[in-house]
Amino acid sequence: MTTDLLTYYEAIEQASADMLNAARTGNWDEVVKLEGACVLLISQLKQAAHQQALAPDDARRKTRIMQRILLNDAEIRNLAEPWIDDLGHLIGTSATVVH
Repeated sequence: MTTDLLTYYEAIEQASADMLNAARTGNWDEVVKLEGACVLLISQLKQAAHQQALAPDDARRKTRIMQRILLNDAEIRNLAEPWIDDLGHLIGTSATVVH
């Protein structure tokens, strides 16, 4: 039964990898779309986690999956940072013009 729980983690990991690939190509609309899918998967995971626990081997596998998700997330944030900075400058410029 814990395999079902791991399936959620694996699906989130895959969505995370897909988000990273989209970010690498600058497809931010796809990143946002996949982020929405992750939110849904995480919600489903939380519900499933209340109903079952992971065996020790599965818990170790979950830890490895989570580490890969965190690495993907960090790289996505690094790729997004210049875009966020550019947006901040545009908003700052617009705010300055309005005043």
